[in-house]
Amino acid sequence: MTQQAAALQTYNNELVKCIEDLHSKREELNRQIRQEEEEKDRLQHDVRILSEKLSRVNESLAQRLAARATFDRTIAETEAAYTKILESSQSLLNVLKKEAGNFSKATEPRRKEH
Repeated sequence: MTQQAAALQTYNNELVKCIEDLHSKREELNRQIRQEEEEKDRLQHDVRILSEKLSRVNESLAQRLAARATFDRTIAETEAAYTKILESSQSLLNVLKKEAGNFSKATEPRRKEH
């Protein structure tokens, strides 16, 4: 019986050691889980912050794009109007030169014909 008791004691010791190892591994796993949960919380917080920043940047960008479109439209309209003014000025100048030429002919002394 002593041999059986010794074997039983050996099995018991090994069983207790295995259970302790399992507890130890569970605690290590628990520590890793806590670390990852903390990292997850930090990352979720960072995502919220970045999402808010992205939203503000998108809003600002949309306003700036709209302002640029207004500038582009105003510049195009102004340049078109300026081109018309230049064309009108050129036409007016041509008319004045023509009229001035006509006035010059009208005011030149007539040559006497013999």
